[in-house]
Amino acid sequence: MLNLNDITVRLGGRTILDGATAKLPPRGRIGLIGRNGAGKTTLVKVISGHIEPDTGSIDMPKGARLGYLEQEAPHGISTPFETVLAADVERATLMAESETSEDPDRLGALYERLMAIDAYTAPSRAAQILVGLGFDEEMQHQPLDSFSGGWKMRVALAGLLFSQPDVLLLDEPSNHLDLEAVLWLEDFLKSYPATILLVSHERDFLNNVVDYTLHLGGGKLTLYPGGYDAFERQRAERQAQIASAREKQQAQREHLQAYIAKNSARASTAKQAQSRVKALAKMQPIAELHDDPSLTFDFPNPDELRPPLITLDYASVGYTDTPILKKLNLRLDPDDRMALLGRNGNGKTTLARLLAAQLAPMDGAMTASGKMRVGYFTQYQVEELDRDETPLQHMTALMKGASQSAVRAQLGRFGFQAQKATTQVGKLSGGEKARLALALITRDAPHLLILDEPTNHLDVDAREALIQALNDYSGAVVIVSHDRHMLEMTADRLVLVDSGTASDFDGSLDDYIAFVLSKDGAGPKLSKADKKEARRLAAEAREAGTELRKAAKQAEADLAKLNEQRRAVDQAMADPSTAEPSLAKLSMSDLMKRRGELGAKIEAAELVWMEASEALETLAA
Repeated sequence: MLNLNDITVRLGGRTILDGATAKLPPRGRIGLIGRNGAGKTTLVKVISGHIEPDTGSIDMPKGARLGYLEQEAPHGISTPFETVLAADVERATLMAESETSEDPDRLGALYERLMAIDAYTAPSRAAQILVGLGFDEEMQHQPLDSFSGGWKMRVALAGLLFSQPDVLLLDEPSNHLDLEAVLWLEDFLKSYPATILLVSHERDFLNNVVDYTLHLGGGKLTLYPGGYDAFERQRAERQAQIASAREKQQAQREHLQAYIAKNSARASTAKQAQSRVKALAKMQPIAELHDDPSLTFDFPNPDELRPPLITLDYASVGYTDTPILKKLNLRLDPDDRMALLGRNGNGKTTLARLLAAQLAPMDGAMTASGKMRVGYFTQYQVEELDRDETPLQHMTALMKGASQSAVRAQLGRFGFQAQKATTQVGKLSGGEKARLALALITRDAPHLLILDEPTNHLDVDAREALIQALNDYSGAVVIVSHDRHMLEMTADRLVLVDSGTASDFDGSLDDYIAFVLSKDGAGPKLSKADKKEARRLAAEAREAGTELRKAAKQAEADLAKLNEQRRAVDQAMADPSTAEPSLAKLSMSDLMKRRGELGAKIEAAELVWMEASEALETLAA
């Protein structure tokens, strides 16, 4: 059992955790979720002992071993294999002592303990974990310093998994992984024999791994049974209940206020009015569940171009004199939604850079529309933003000659309005920086968007907003992502980058996952006719989803407007002297008639919203 007792943490004058309390089930797999900046990493660091809370405590079983993935990657001349083996400190210590001890009794105890912890199968287990995370035999025995930072973090993750702590803390473990490694990690965690607390923003990953969802919002913790989809349903029900309670309370409050205003001056009713003043004072406001209005993505649509946008004819591409990909025969049209699949290191980014004209073909031919504009997003753009400049300064520098209103309009498409536009980049969250990078690359309404891992800094809600924006966007999209939900909802064409080339994958994303997980690598195949039909259906589903989202959004706006009109009528009925001019002159019977008409319209709008929402859920399923 892991208990979090009234945890409060204040950083930089701001309260991050405010009496956060939760009792986590033993051997549970718990997904910790919340908006960017909610304090998830802070909570994990409190549990791991890296941050001391201002108040509160953490209860864990005595002697329980806690494992936490450090942010600093391992380095040096040791190999990944050696580093992972060394991560089990007890095994490494006992093995070293067994090689030097000459005491027969001590040696007996050492060998007994080594057998108990399965020490002699450790090399095989370490190798299996490394293979699962993408290290082949040769890579396992190269020096750590020969790898990039992302691959070093994979070694750190492998070491943590190998050490098998009793409480495993994972903060966004998939950020440095490709889809293939994510699938392996998911399978590994599903059978992990101890407690897991997992921070992730990947819907499918959470649904497939966790059996509890711990939501952090407003500094408080709430535990829900089930994965992310189950949490979302329960959260929606709770929001509806709170909204209903708030509406009832507001109506009661307005009724009391109207009575007090009307009867306070009368001697005969003064006491009753005074009692209502006391009732009003005791009425505690019901907290609202806030959505983030700045959670916005809105890609400007380009002017139309005739197909194809790009054609590759037996093209080769690589670096210096070494080709990475050869015999590329691909065509990209203005309405294509293409996902690049394949393990990291196979050449997905190389192909993306070729399509973005950042690399020239070494051999063969590449033709592209002369009028085509390309927006290319990478994590490097996020990291290279000037911390001391504001979004407004960044956008102004790129939109040379544009008016301030045009610059601010482009920033506003991505949620940078008013104060956010003039906030230094160094003070923005990771998700906000990603949104800024997307705003910058789409300033000229590109015909082709190339997105290389665009979701790494985005929470679940931001990812949903990005999906909606991509589906509303009329240009072509090429995406590299390990987020299956993102790929399923935005791509209708899969291209596998493997074995030194790239070609269309005949099947769905589920087929590809089966292909990856199958031992012999043989996944189900579709005929060309079936593949064409699957792409057509996916495109229709995406278009239908766009229309349904628009209908739901319009219904929400209509509901808000109609409810406001009904409140105005209620106010006119309670106290005509404070009513709107157009309502003050109406008789009580006319007001009642107006209220009935509004009620019917509200029911109709609610029905439209419910039908659109249910249809969207069905479409997503």
